[in-house]
Amino acid sequence: MEKELDGMSGDAMNFTLPEDLRMLKEALRKFVDRELIPIELHACEGNKLLPEVRADLEDKAKELGLWNYDVPREYGGLGFGQLARAVVWAELSRSVALPTRNANIFGPIISPILYRLDEEQKQRFLAPTLRGEMKWCFAQTEPDAGSDPSSMRTTAVRQGDTYVINGTKRFITDAGDADYAQVIAATDRAKGSRGGISAFIVDMKTPGVKLLRRQELMIDDRPWELAFDNVVVPAQNMIGKEGEGFKFAQNVIAGQRLRHGARAVGVIERCLELGARYAKQRVTFGRPLADRQAVQWMLADSYLELHQLRLMLYQAAWKHDRGEDIRVEAYMVKNFGDTKSFEVADRCMQIHGGIGMATELPIEKFWRNQRSMRITEGPTEVLKTAIARHVLNEFG
Repeated sequence: MEKELDGMSGDAMNFTLPEDLRMLKEALRKFVDRELIPIELHACEGNKLLPEVRADLEDKAKELGLWNYDVPREYGGLGFGQLARAVVWAELSRSVALPTRNANIFGPIISPILYRLDEEQKQRFLAPTLRGEMKWCFAQTEPDAGSDPSSMRTTAVRQGDTYVINGTKRFITDAGDADYAQVIAATDRAKGSRGGISAFIVDMKTPGVKLLRRQELMIDDRPWELAFDNVVVPAQNMIGKEGEGFKFAQNVIAGQRLRHGARAVGVIERCLELGARYAKQRVTFGRPLADRQAVQWMLADSYLELHQLRLMLYQAAWKHDRGEDIRVEAYMVKNFGDTKSFEVADRCMQIHGGIGMATELPIEKFWRNQRSMRITEGPTEVLKTAIARHVLNEFG
């Protein structure tokens, strides 16, 4: 038994990042500390980087050697796996300098769905998007079908060599700037999510596509509500086969859920930095806050949760890179990360008192952003229900 245990002490359970990813993490930490944090309170106007700031940061991102880090090598990118991406996302999320849902200073953001296009479609949509000539939006959420895509009311009806799309989409980020939308619509409502939902590329200039309104939110993101009124789309604009849209959409959202977890890691780390420093500096009733047990426990709880989340995130990303199914892990990472990062931001605000609510510090923005993350890409309650189903199947 002793020899068997010795044999297990090698790389079978290695909880440290590989050397190349540790180096990447250190380089990004310096980049964020030097380039992002000093400008974070005036880098954006609304939910967009100022043009001069974007140009400067993109030049520095190229110098860092991370341009198109998440684009596969066959399309000219660096081909980072999910674990490497998680490291990038976590480090960038230590600052509020970049737009929360559009932090693309390392090259155009490419939807994973675009890599599933056929060759003709790739030439029309993927290639110009990679060159930065076209922008896209992802249109799935609806007023009555947010967390339940199977009840989707937007329909796509086949008519000869075309599909006619009718319906409304809501909370669509970047729709106002998009050249085309990746639209998820029901082609057979009776089948629901089991083969009844399809995906289409829709040119935003197509007659019948209407930008109804830009929605004002408590966060900086300004998503749009869209209407599709008898929008005629060529059948050749379907992504994959009829009925595969739900699968494509869920693959996109699984990756986004890991990004939620990575963002939460960065937020918790920064809030710990801010909270611990302020606790040492702020003196009340003759003693620093750092001497108060109530404050110590806030910091201790936050540190415990950071450690838990980082392990969950790295393990899920590692499994993804091995080609394994990570649906349940993605549910857990997002649920735990979004919930705990909001709680940590709240504690950080409490430690700072009144100044924590001031816009001259990033705390209130972390607080608002992380509260919103508990709703998007799967609300907390929906994810818990999915996790519970898994538990009942595995242990019941």
